[in-house]
Amino acid sequence: MNEIIRTSKKGNLIVISGPSGAGKNTIVNGLLKKNKNIWLSISATTRLPRGNEKNGIDYFFLSRKEFESKISKREFLEYAEYNGNYYGTPKSNIIEKLNSGVDVILEIEIQGALKIKNLIPNAIFIFILPPSMSELIKRLTARKTETKDKIISRFRIAYKEINEVTKYNYVVINDVVEDAVSKVNSILISEKCRVDRIEEVYLGNEEEEIHEILVDKNLENIDIDI
Repeated sequence: MNEIIRTSKKGNLIVISGPSGAGKNTIVNGLLKKNKNIWLSISATTRLPRGNEKNGIDYFFLSRKEFESKISKREFLEYAEYNGNYYGTPKSNIIEKLNSGVDVILEIEIQGALKIKNLIPNAIFIFILPPSMSELIKRLTARKTETKDKIISRFRIAYKEINEVTKYNYVVINDVVEDAVSKVNSILISEKCRVDRIEEVYLGNEEEEIHEILVDKNLENIDIDI
């Protein structure tokens, strides 16, 4: 039997951001394991790799000169400067993935997310928060990849960034990682059921016959076999 409605087959653009140390990357990795219809757009940055981060997998690590060259060639969907480094979203592959029905995740800084919101207001914007500010400072310190001054700078920026939460569609507190991943995945599933994704309401022959029976003036004299 044909479906009664036809919905958009295009993928959703999902923007995930939050303060440094909130656990965005951990949640995204959990989503990629849980939901096979998601593709992660890899961001470009001029910051140095941390720990075991690899070029082309975690980020595209670029020199400042390389990044600015790509800016001049309009190769970024958005870019922003954060804590002394550039971060940007390459345009390549995103439109192709969305048109093929794949959901695309952008894990980006808040400045960049707000630029995307102006360009693509119907994207899904999810803000990740730590359970507390004391937990946030613990997470930043535990990385052991940055100087004390850098950590203090990130913490100050986090205070300002949290004020932007009302510009997002959803907020998820990352206390227990598995719970946070499940919540974000539930958001993505529910977004597929939005009424504004309906492209056509389909009534086939069977539905039309039922309708004609129900509106017939002699309805009370007819046996309806549905």
